[in-house]
Amino acid sequence: MSVILQTHDLRRRFGRTDALNGVDLTIEEGSVFGLVGPNGAGKTTLVKTLMNIIEPSRGRAEVLGTDSRRLGPAEFQQIGYVSENQEMPEWMTVEYLMKYLEPFYPRWDSARANELLDQFELPRDRQLKHLSRGMRMKAALASSLAYRPKVLVLDEPFSGLDPLVREEFVEGLVDVAGETTMLISSHDLGEIESFATHVGFLDRGQLRFAESLTDLSERFREVEVTVASAPSLPHEWPAHWLRVETSPAVVRFIDSQFDREHTVSAVRRLLGEGAQIDTTAMSLRAIFIALARQARKAA
Repeated sequence: MSVILQTHDLRRRFGRTDALNGVDLTIEEGSVFGLVGPNGAGKTTLVKTLMNIIEPSRGRAEVLGTDSRRLGPAEFQQIGYVSENQEMPEWMTVEYLMKYLEPFYPRWDSARANELLDQFELPRDRQLKHLSRGMRMKAALASSLAYRPKVLVLDEPFSGLDPLVREEFVEGLVDVAGETTMLISSHDLGEIESFATHVGFLDRGQLRFAESLTDLSERFREVEVTVASAPSLPHEWPAHWLRVETSPAVVRFIDSQFDREHTVSAVRRLLGEGAQIDTTAMSLRAIFIALARQARKAA
C-alpha cells in the first residue's frame, strides 16, 4: 500500500512550548486513523501542519507525497478537510455552497453531492448562518465528500453534536471508508473505536504509539490476580504493568504488553504458583484513560 500521510521528526514550537516534539507518523492508503490524546497534546497542531495552515519549526510533513509546505491546487483537489472551528461563507445557502465549490474540483460528482444532501437531510435553501452546529458540520462534510477525495482530514468533527447527528455523521464516513484514507482527531473515543482501523496516542507533543486498533486491543488487558494467602510483594513491578493495586488477597493491574503465556509466567513468578488469574479486554476509552493517567503520573 502507498503512504498517504507521513511526518519525519516533525516539530512545532510556540514560544517556549513544544507543541510537537519529533513526531514520526505514517498513514497508509485505505486506513481510518484515529488520533487521540489529552487536551493540549498537539493534535490540532499536527492536523494544521499537515494541511499547511501552520508551518513546522523543524522536520517534515507530507501529504500525497508532497511536502505540506508546498501543497497546491492539484493536491487540495484530492484532500477533504473538516474542522470543528471551520469558517464557512455564512451568506450562502447549502445548495449555493455546493454549486460554488463544483468548478474547483475536477472530480466533483453532482449526483453524489445531491445524494449527500438528501442523506444528511440538509435544507438546500437555508443559509449556512441559520444552520445548527450539527447541520453546519454535515454541510462541511458533504462539501468535502462530493469530490471523492483521496484523503479526508477531520479535526474534532464530533464535538458538540447531539447523538443523532453524530450517528448520521459517522454513517457518512463509513460509506466512504476504504475509498478514502482518513485522519480523525477526536476526543470521542466511542465513535473512533466503532470504525477506525488504526489509532495513535499523542501526549505532550510526542506520539507514544501508532498501530492497528486490533493490535492495540490485543495487547491491553485488565488483570485481576487472586491469591490464597498474602504474598510477599515485589519492590518493583514490571514497567508495562500500569495502575497496580494491591490488597491482602487481590492484585489488579493493566498489562500494556499482554501475552497470555508471558503474563501468566510473570504473575506466577511474582505472586506464587497458586494464583488465580482473570483477564478482561479493554475498550479504547479505558485504554486511553489508563495511558493518560500514566502520562500525568510520569510528568
